[in-house]
Amino acid sequence: MIQLQEHRKPHPFSLFNLGFRPFFLGGALAAALLLVSWLVIFSKGAAIHYYGSGILWHSHEMLFGFSLAIIAGFLLTAVRNWTNVQTLYSWPLAALFLLWVAARLMPFVTSLPEHLIAFTDLAFAPMLAVSIAIPIIRSKNYRNLVFAPLLLGFFIANLLVHLELLGMTEATAGKGIQLGLFLVIVIISIIGGRVIPFFTERGVEGISCKRYEKLEKAIIPLSIIWLLLSLLPFTTALAVFSLVLGLANLVRYFGWFNRAILAVPLVWILQLGYLFVPLGLILFGLSQLELLSQSAAFHALAVGAIGNLTLGMMSRVSLGHSGRPLAVNRVMVFAFALMLFAAVLRTSIDLLPIPYMAVIHLSGTLWVLAWLLFLVKYTAILIKPRLDGVYG
Repeated sequence: MIQLQEHRKPHPFSLFNLGFRPFFLGGALAAALLLVSWLVIFSKGAAIHYYGSGILWHSHEMLFGFSLAIIAGFLLTAVRNWTNVQTLYSWPLAALFLLWVAARLMPFVTSLPEHLIAFTDLAFAPMLAVSIAIPIIRSKNYRNLVFAPLLLGFFIANLLVHLELLGMTEATAGKGIQLGLFLVIVIISIIGGRVIPFFTERGVEGISCKRYEKLEKAIIPLSIIWLLLSLLPFTTALAVFSLVLGLANLVRYFGWFNRAILAVPLVWILQLGYLFVPLGLILFGLSQLELLSQSAAFHALAVGAIGNLTLGMMSRVSLGHSGRPLAVNRVMVFAFALMLFAAVLRTSIDLLPIPYMAVIHLSGTLWVLAWLLFLVKYTAILIKPRLDGVYG
């Protein structure tokens, strides 16, 4: 295996030393700015150039902008650990990051050709897939090659959105958004199953997470089948499979849970965030049976699972990979609480005796505040070199 380039001397500006740095910073900025923009757009009923519908733009950017950026930062960092092979850094990492930034900004430039906007946005997921596949293959770490086809799945999902926007297909954008959301949940299920028990046992002294071997082996294939089934017109089968997968993840979760985690914020935010995965799956199954709103299921997965797990994972990974102690102060504990409250509000919006728009704005504001607090705490950490002088 190629040895890591730890002999390199870090520069005071270390934003492009390792993948988590630019993509966590850019993703956090996007999370805050996109929601502020969305609240204004939704209130005024405005449209977005190229995307047209404000709702479509909001859904697309939260998945293929924000969520995919965090996945990129995590994988480019984790693959280096898994393989002992250097992933992108310096100008190649900066180039990939600028491609992501360009895709976020270009839709607002009315003079740009629509095909160029689509091509730029579509290029990111395949480039990321290649970037992680190369070190995985060179190290023969084939177990983790599963993430490459999942990233290509993002390309297909995104393509379904852009084909409708370009007038080449009809009614494919909604399928693309749903597929993108479900791909994020599958990746969360895979990564969460690996790191949440590990982080729990390392972070909380004296506890041991229970792992059900047969269930752990079944989660990934069950998730892939669920993902593929969501593309087919078998509503009842999808509903049943969603409920089964939700219950399987719930059993998995309770094997990890211990009350002692409530004393360690970097652990409870991950565990409570993961609890929204089975909740969202069960709600989606019920929505397929027309027993409740599909929006509640989607936002349990999006705000609940994605919001809380990205905030928690980014907080821990940024500390660990910058050579800092794995502990957060009251500012971040408050941010975690804000994100959990935002998720509960948005998921239960149809049950609350509060005007719909008021809940939308309250939940959105809590989301924005949580990410602003993250930026206050972590911007310097993501830009400055590691405390121990190691390059990364």
